[in-house]
Amino acid sequence: MKLAKWGLCVACSLLAMQAQAATEIQWWHAMGGSLGKKVDEIAADFNKSQNEYVIKPVYKGSYSDTMTSAIAAFRAHKQPAIVQVYEVGTATMMAAKKAIYPVYQLMHDTQEPFNPDAYLAAITGYYTDSDNHMLSLPFNSSTPVLYYNKTLFDKAGIKNPPKTWEQMPAVAEKLREAGVKCGFTTGWQSWVQLENFAARHNLPFASEEDGFAGTNVKLLFNTKPFIQHISTLAKWTKNGTFTYGGRQSDSAQLFYSGQCAMYTGSSASYAGVKDNIKGGKFGVSPLPYNKSLIQRPQNTIIGGASLWVLRGKSDATYKGVAEFFHYLSSAKVQADWHQFTGYLPITKAAYQLTKEQGFYQSHPGTDVAVRQMSSVKPTVNSKGLRLGNFPQIRDVINSELENVWSGKKTAKQALDSAVKRGNKLLAQFHQMNG
Repeated sequence: MKLAKWGLCVACSLLAMQAQAATEIQWWHAMGGSLGKKVDEIAADFNKSQNEYVIKPVYKGSYSDTMTSAIAAFRAHKQPAIVQVYEVGTATMMAAKKAIYPVYQLMHDTQEPFNPDAYLAAITGYYTDSDNHMLSLPFNSSTPVLYYNKTLFDKAGIKNPPKTWEQMPAVAEKLREAGVKCGFTTGWQSWVQLENFAARHNLPFASEEDGFAGTNVKLLFNTKPFIQHISTLAKWTKNGTFTYGGRQSDSAQLFYSGQCAMYTGSSASYAGVKDNIKGGKFGVSPLPYNKSLIQRPQNTIIGGASLWVLRGKSDATYKGVAEFFHYLSSAKVQADWHQFTGYLPITKAAYQLTKEQGFYQSHPGTDVAVRQMSSVKPTVNSKGLRLGNFPQIRDVINSELENVWSGKKTAKQALDSAVKRGNKLLAQFHQMNG
């Protein structure tokens, strides 16, 4: 009996020594609710797969709160090793050169397997420098698509959703004749109707290769194609073809309730649409484009966030981070994350595995975003946006677009004003970081 107890104590001691020996790695993130639970699950699975490192996810609130907390922590020398930063914070992170450990360099220094070509170029392009080096690891990436209510479409006798913006009025008219109040609404209006409108039509949103070539940037979205598009949307608000429902994803409620038959929003909204749409039947289609501007549309650009590595940690910590990133990029983990959340798979292998598992067949429409992002090679104008003070610029754009929808300004007046106000914010960033 005493020997058994002694053996048990020895085993406990060994486990305690192993736990003490493991290097703890903090990962600050902005994933709440079910997404946060999934993040915890990913970390726990990695921790079980080896005994040298312990990834500790820490929820820090919104994207903005998480980035602000990480910056403050770095200044106080209390930073995490990994921080999740939303895509509009990319330029800010890049400017903090002394604070970040670029992912490509991390993987090279730790001799961890890393092949940039394994990742989807339309996703990684957002997080690469001018030499095509990956600076951060894409984690949760989404892109806008068109959701449509199949029940309402059947009622109106419509077989297919509009592929182009030119087709939208006729579809909306048929829906109104069938008693539907609104043709379509949009979430994240700056991201969908301006930023992705630019990418989809191979138009520059800003100078300096949309900010990738330098910080001395000027906004360019007050040119004729953008003005015409916003003018058209403004006209459509008068007859019910388009209804504005809020800055972020607030307008999804108009779609869920059946008031609007279509919704342009994030591909990561798939689970929300599935759980909430009235009638239960819906479809997913690519984001419409203007055939008068481009015959074959370009890829859309992403939203979401990536994982940045911060300086000031031990070699052992960075070896653990590199191993975790390798694990996180595996086809199995990425396919599971993609299927659970609706975010895009970041690797070609994860997309292929998901296809082989029959997920796209059992969940129709979930592959639309991936095909939309990967069917054409990204151009300078569809690689992404890298603008300083981008969150504030989006606030400016939102306020000016709301002036259009309310009839206070014309599309030209609003976009001219947004560009002028946005350029001041860009100039401030350039002065500090150029």
